[in-house]
Amino acid sequence: MKPDPAPFFDLMKEPTEMKAIQVGLLGIGTVGGGVFEVLRRNQTEIQRRAGRGIAIAAVADLDQERARRLVGDAVPVFGDARAVLANPDIDIVIELIGGVGVARALVLEAIAAGKHVVTANKALLAVHGTEIFQAAQQRGVMVAFEAAVAGGIPIIKALREGLTANRIQWVAGIINGTTNFILSEMRDKGLDFATALAQAQQLGYAEADPRNDIEGIDAAHKATILSAIAFGIPVQFERAYVEGITRLAASDFKYAEQLGYRIKLLGIAKRQASGIELRVHPCLVPAKRLLANVEGAMNAVMVQGDAVGTTLYYGKGAGSEPTASAVIADLVDVTRLHTADPQNRVPHLAFQPDALSELPILPMSAVQTSYYLRLCVADQAGVLAQVTGILAAAEISIDAVLQREAEQGAAQTELIILTHQTREGAMDAALAQMQALPTVLAPIVRIRKEELA
Repeated sequence: MKPDPAPFFDLMKEPTEMKAIQVGLLGIGTVGGGVFEVLRRNQTEIQRRAGRGIAIAAVADLDQERARRLVGDAVPVFGDARAVLANPDIDIVIELIGGVGVARALVLEAIAAGKHVVTANKALLAVHGTEIFQAAQQRGVMVAFEAAVAGGIPIIKALREGLTANRIQWVAGIINGTTNFILSEMRDKGLDFATALAQAQQLGYAEADPRNDIEGIDAAHKATILSAIAFGIPVQFERAYVEGITRLAASDFKYAEQLGYRIKLLGIAKRQASGIELRVHPCLVPAKRLLANVEGAMNAVMVQGDAVGTTLYYGKGAGSEPTASAVIADLVDVTRLHTADPQNRVPHLAFQPDALSELPILPMSAVQTSYYLRLCVADQAGVLAQVTGILAAAEISIDAVLQREAEQGAAQTELIILTHQTREGAMDAALAQMQALPTVLAPIVRIRKEELA
């Protein structure tokens, strides 16, 4: 697509006399570069939507030489982000530095200086969101964060605005593209986890240190934000249950297919009478569900509302321009509302600050779900009876059993059990008893089932 013919910074010369809103960009890496490029390319369309120009007035990045190559001579570049914050002409600060240390300090300083903030920093909001939103409310400025969850998918706006008539019942999503790519490769090609991870790293989907992704931490940051908006509760990342994908084996995907399921890492926030479930872990999802068929590095989020029913939001969850799309959508929203009465703006977490709920985050032991269990057991008589006896004593009902025929001469085999719904605490106790059996030869693999009905 060719850029609009007008020079990027001629936005000051708009037909109306309203001055372009001035933006300071902190961090011009992959996403920041995308923001600058999309603003430059689509300036006329964005101005038509926003009602006034949006101009990058200053950039801060530790690598000043690279930043200058990206922005040219038209925009001043600083090595110190506080030089941008000190500029009284800056109306909005875009924080794309990442992390929860320096970024937190800079965001709070920007708010204290009366500047609106747009951020893609899910970790910052999941850990320090309550503090940041309170500071913004007191100062009468906005903090916008569409890009913090699911990249270019407008799931935050859907929950904050489009679904406001609904009592949200649950949100479940594939919200980490790296893990979804790895799981897709394991299923499609029969790869083991280590091989699929190495492939993801070679293709640039996974970082050299992939722990935040493969251990579920990144998805938990995003699920925490979604839970706060869906249910009007404070952000509470420290209470989320988080489990990654490192224990999954190629055989789990084969058995799941035989049983009519696919394996996905889901972030789940679910309303119960006694509180809110907030959890991230691998799930067996029925193959007929749309969410089960989201492959590669794509993201998708399902939302169940009492009035609208089930809605699905699908698209690219990362990348330079998809994430830039969400950042610029926030810029446009803030620009439109820049002069509005703070009391008439959409609340940060969708609900009015004095109406947030005290519903607790439930401990994982209280969650009720059904399970897939894979046991490596001795190939001898009576093993199945021992295992099913333990489940029966715990009042855990069995839905299906697969027992692989042992290879000739092998002393062990695999036993697959699907259960009906039960409480996690009861399953924990039963698993401890099964693991202690001398005929159970390896750690038992547990995957929770989510019907998403």
